[in-house]
Parts: sequence; structure tokens; C-alpha cells
Amino acid sequence: MIPGIGTIVNVATVLVGATIGVLLGNRLPLRTRDLVTDALGLVTLLIAGTSAMAVLDDDLADRVGDSAPMLIVLGALLIGGIAGSLLRLEQRVESLGGWLQSRLSGAGGSVERHRFIEGFVVSSLVFCTGPLTILGSLNDGLGNGADQLFLKSALDGFAAIAFAASFGWGVAASALTVVVVQGGLTLVGLGLGDVLPDAHLAAITATGGLLLVGVALRLLRIREIPVADLLPALLVAPLLVELVASLR
Repeated sequence: MIPGIGTIVNVATVLVGATIGVLLGNRLPLRTRDLVTDALGLVTLLIAGTSAMAVLDDDLADRVGDSAPMLIVLGALLIGGIAGSLLRLEQRVESLGGWLQSRLSGAGGSVERHRFIEGFVVSSLVFCTGPLTILGSLNDGLGNGADQLFLKSALDGFAAIAFAASFGWGVAASALTVVVVQGGLTLVGLGLGDVLPDAHLAAITATGGLLLVGVALRLLRIREIPVADLLPALLVAPLLVELVASLR
């Protein structure tokens, strides 16, 4: 199978789902669209919880010890968050969303602009921070098949419908983020020659689960956590696993 086919299918499902969601959303009252967003926030919280449970993975505990996994996730979030904040990743992602909105939808009012940016940011984070994004893209690049990305594509398609019903065309713009992130990871997979060790992947999965908690809190309008600033934690987590394992 051609490397990258999983990302191509994923982008297609996001675009189709977003189009259906926009067409459907225009026919729904605001309270119904808000309810759809709340429902998706709850489901995102469920997915986040199951992903975060990877901190209890046996392979991770065997590699770094029973007491270290929690500290590794904490350290990854702290170090990654500081790095992301200094790099102003959240601000840059929002600026990219605003730039895309001005190019794709015209100037628009402030409410429309905020809705577009929020749809772009939230969708990009949901579509690109889960474990299927990392493992699926790497396996696609390694030539192990794109089955995981095909599954993710189906999930993202339905999620795009729900998101776009509330946020509009900003969700479709997140397909650009999918291309960059998953395409980049697929290229990494082409160069790795092997998948990440299970312990490292568990640390990434657990950290990504907590990032999704932040996304869920945004969807539920509880707290506007700058999740994009925390994205470097996904890179820091496996490095900490290797560091702790080398010190044992």
C-alpha cells in the first residue's frame, strides 16, 4: 500500500464531514448546535480518559519503575508547556486560523471570526493529538498498513460533522493541520525503520490523553486551556522515558 494513503483518506473524511456539518448546522437552532458541541466534549473526555490510562501500562512500568510513569507525564507536561508557552504555539495556531478565515471566508465579523478560529483550533487538536494519529501515521510510513488511520478517518468524519454544525468552515480548514502533522509523522516512519518501543508509546498516549482533557474542557466551555502550548509534551514524554530508563 502506498505510504500516505491513510492521511489522504483522513483529509477526505474531514472535508466531507465538515461540509455535511455546515449544511446541517445552518438548519439547526443555536441551542441544538451547542448541545452537539457539549455531547462531543463529553465523548472527547471519554476518549481522553481511556488514553490517559496508558500511564498504567505494564511495559512503561517495567521500563522506568512503578512510581515513575506519573512523574514522567507530569514532567512532560511541565517542560513541554513551558517550551510551548515560550514559543507561543497557541497564539501562532490561532493566528493561522485567523489568516485562513480571512482567505477562505472573507473579513467577516468578530463573532464569525472567533467561531472560525475556535473550530480550526479545537478540530486540529482533536484530530491530531490522539494515539491513533501517532501510531497510525508511523505504521503507515513503515509500510505496516494504514488500517489504524482508516479507523481514525471514520471517527474524524463523524466528529467533523458534529464540530462543523457548531463551528462552521473552520473545521474544514483543520484538514491542513491533518496533512502537516500526519504527513510529517508518516515521513518520520519512513526513516525510523521500526515502531517506537511500547513503553515510549504508552508515555506519549498517556500525555496525549491529558491534552485531550484540555480540549474537552474547552468544548464544554469550562476553561480555555491553551492546549496548543502543551503539544511539545508529546515529544518530551518519550525522551523522559529514555532518560529515566538509562538512570535505573
